[in-house]
Amino acid sequence: MKNKGIFAMALAAPTFVFAAESSDPIVIPTHNWSSQIVMSHVVGDILESMGYTVDHIETGSNEVYEHLQKGEATIVVEVWEGVFGKLFDAALETGNVVDAGSHEATTREEWWYPDYVEEMCPGLPDWEALNACAAKFATDETGDKGMFLAGPEDWPQHHMERIKALDMNFQMVHAASAEALWSAIDEAKAEGRPVVLQNWTPNFVEAVHPGKFVEFPAYEAGCMEDASVGVNPEMAYDCGAPVDGYLKKAAWAGMKDKWPNAYAALERMSFTNAQIAEMAKLVDVDGMTPEAAAESWLSANETLWTPWVN
Repeated sequence: MKNKGIFAMALAAPTFVFAAESSDPIVIPTHNWSSQIVMSHVVGDILESMGYTVDHIETGSNEVYEHLQKGEATIVVEVWEGVFGKLFDAALETGNVVDAGSHEATTREEWWYPDYVEEMCPGLPDWEALNACAAKFATDETGDKGMFLAGPEDWPQHHMERIKALDMNFQMVHAASAEALWSAIDEAKAEGRPVVLQNWTPNFVEAVHPGKFVEFPAYEAGCMEDASVGVNPEMAYDCGAPVDGYLKKAAWAGMKDKWPNAYAALERMSFTNAQIAEMAKLVDVDGMTPEAAAESWLSANETLWTPWVN
């Protein structure tokens, strides 16, 4: 927990203190990308302004749904349809996790390239055009195959399955961190070479580096599970990720009874793509800590969040 005296002074708006239904801490996990960490602190600070106790724990983005089912975590603030949809659906089926509503923001997680790469690989953003240019993306590490730079190994992803299903001449290489992905863009630009990597929206990158997502065969229900669905009748994952996917909030089912006012506020909370990108920018571009970024964002957006708790 932070020093809430400092936080209270940072906000011009008054706090809205309820008689907390339970003094037990509401537990909000953080993962390893900036928007999720900052949003977790934003949500936590809002709930603390209502008089609740909030703890933050670090968890893997896959394992968090098990913690949620057991009540070891209370709220997950970013459930991305494309990468977490299956885990979320399975958690809902247990009855121990509830859907706390969607953000206004929509999501997409996909292969991405900076705009200048189109001059080097005509036909982009079509995936077949990218595959025809694969040799231009080759590195010492990938030999004669193009390099696709993916996120860290502990991120949920199925890029290799897609490469195989679509018979692409690419090799996946993991970046050590999200920051390493963004550094790769800067390095490639400085050296004048093409790069294709994992990116997503909402994310600060879209405001800093103009670029486009690769257009794979359109996503359709079942294409990531059923080989008979999609362009390759023998393999699954022969499609792109969902476009305009949901971004949801999930909660431990017991939250509604244990902290009903907090749960009602959570249901009302909704952020846009631009707002979430700004949260990430405060850390990834402006160099703030996630805690300071949350305080700064809340101070600048009081008219948005105060009705959620009033």
